[in-house]
Amino acid sequence: QVQLVESGGGLVQAGSSLRLSCAASGFTFGDSRIAWFRRASGKEREYLASITESGFGSFYTDSVKGRSTISTDLGKNTVYLQMNNLKPEDTAVYLCARVDQFGTPLLWGQGTQVTVSS
Repeated sequence: QVQLVESGGGLVQAGSSLRLSCAASGFTFGDSRIAWFRRASGKEREYLASITESGFGSFYTDSVKGRSTISTDLGKNTVYLQMNNLKPEDTAVYLCARVDQFGTPLLWGQGTQVTVSS
């Protein structure tokens, strides 16, 4: 079954760190780009970061740049998003997606909730 499964979310205090995981199955991750998005209540979905097939190319949006690191473990077919110094405004459902060369999502995971208390 082709799917992406996110995990690692939770309820944390401001200033804490979390590592979100996106486990891919049913396809070879090495042939794909994976991106992280988030969707906060009442707001549009926001692109956060993506990483290329090689695992060396990564891109971040300004809201998380400097506080986040995206990485891959090809042996586990998993992409991680390490987020540090979390803020209440980071509260959202975090989703990963397989994207094409234009960044268009092709496959979504179900999401993992991150809640940051002040």
